[in-house]
Amino acid sequence: MGRPKITIVGAGNVGATAAHWAAAKEIGDIVLIDIIEGVPQGKALDLYESAPVEGFDCRVVGTNDYRDTAGSDIVVVTAGIARKPGMSRDDLIATNAKIVGGVTDEVMKHSPKCILIIVSNPLDAMVTMAHRRSRLPQNRIVGMAGVLDSARFRTFIAMELDVSVEDVQACVLGGHGDTMVPLPRYSTVAGIPITALMKPGRIEALVRRTRDGGAEIVNYLKTGSAFYAPGASVIQMVEAIVKDKKRVLPCAALLQGEYGERDVFMGVPVKLGAGGVEKVIELDLSPDEKAAFKKSADHVRSLVKVLPA
Repeated sequence: MGRPKITIVGAGNVGATAAHWAAAKEIGDIVLIDIIEGVPQGKALDLYESAPVEGFDCRVVGTNDYRDTAGSDIVVVTAGIARKPGMSRDDLIATNAKIVGGVTDEVMKHSPKCILIIVSNPLDAMVTMAHRRSRLPQNRIVGMAGVLDSARFRTFIAMELDVSVEDVQACVLGGHGDTMVPLPRYSTVAGIPITALMKPGRIEALVRRTRDGGAEIVNYLKTGSAFYAPGASVIQMVEAIVKDKKRVLPCAALLQGEYGERDVFMGVPVKLGAGGVEKVIELDLSPDEKAAFKKSADHVRSLVKVLPA
């Protein structure tokens, strides 16, 4: 029985950082692929040369040829252009739809049995694009957004209350962007809802900061977007699948009636295991939360309408 094979498409900051986290956790053999000659090879070799120091036994190879990705168990797609200050994730749609569509065609040609995880922005539209092109069953295609959004929310809660991040859980639903729906009453510190630990005004400020979490980093960096937390977040999903952990994580999954929505990818809690998205978990939402979720779904649909066929 060989190690799982994980392909990461795109050797930019997110892809390379995801490869780093995956190697450090010894999750499987890693193939880093990019269209730019030399970049995936150089980054992969550099990472592989850290194996004796860090003590991980998995292969890391870089390539420009999709044949080297053949038979991958999981494929993570980070390819696409990153945001610049003043841009929303939605501004990337035309360029990244072409890239993600082409990547998906190549991936399916060489790894038809893979589970596909999309990271490219605008996330909800890109996972829709990949689903159309791959025709994968809904359990084998998923988008990474909620893990990152909830990680940001958890970070800000821990900072605000001066407690360990390990004791903070948070729930974020909806699209990845301005319409995301953080749920404070489902967000806890050691089981205590944050609504019992801080005033509504402070919670609202943290919710706002979570919503703008990506833009805050883009504005600092000027020439790129976040990569440490996104890379770690997607590898948490990969690990849940590879190790059949049955983690309950917020991910962009295809809804077929859940939360009153159909045929739309939305951030919801799902059970992630060897079968991919093994279950969508439905939460009981208040009227306000339902309205926010519906608004988010409508926004995702408006983006999907402008996708190229």
